[in-house]
Amino acid sequence: MDPVALTTARLLLRAVRPDDTEAVFAAAQDPAIQRWISSFPSPYLREHAETFVGGTAPEGWADDSMYTFGAFLPAGDLTGMLSVVMRGPGHGELGYWAAREHRGQGYVTEAASAVARWAFTALLVDRLEWRAEVGNSPSRAVAERLGFTVEGVLRAGMGSRGVLRDSWVGSLLPSDVGLRSSVPYLPAPARPAETKAQVGRDCQWHPLWSPS
Repeated sequence: MDPVALTTARLLLRAVRPDDTEAVFAAAQDPAIQRWISSFPSPYLREHAETFVGGTAPEGWADDSMYTFGAFLPAGDLTGMLSVVMRGPGHGELGYWAAREHRGQGYVTEAASAVARWAFTALLVDRLEWRAEVGNSPSRAVAERLGFTVEGVLRAGMGSRGVLRDSWVGSLLPSDVGLRSSVPYLPAPARPAETKAQVGRDCQWHPLWSPS
């Protein structure tokens, strides 16, 4: 796919270009970004920014594996970065980070809302996931403002610099933002609350099964 641009009330969302290298490099020096974004090298060198801007980001658009947007103010300042990584047909994962000097102003939430709606309508994504290492509360706060349902904790769900860490996982569906899925969704029926007595009856001893 050729890169596309999106606009919001305050931002221009577009593919990064070689002249954005310095802005990406500067933002990536933030220790918080290097701590929480597992794909970020630490230390983050200028060559890493050059590889991302000149290779990783445009290649993702070209082979439809990852769609990366820089979120820019009208004056040209980079406020953050967002991407949709395709995990399978109809299944994408949303990632984002905010430049330190632009945090607390709602830019990432505004940008991510637009990118999510674009993913649902242009890419026909039916399930958009969000994942973050347990403890990354700012990322979770953005996800919850966007309407993601936090579904639980994945043990050892995220690799981070040679170790495995637990991660939160959440989902956003088209219906959560008033859109229709490309494939009908039939949620599982709610189960009535079970009492301990009911559970005990269901687990009575049987000659072909016995608890160890």
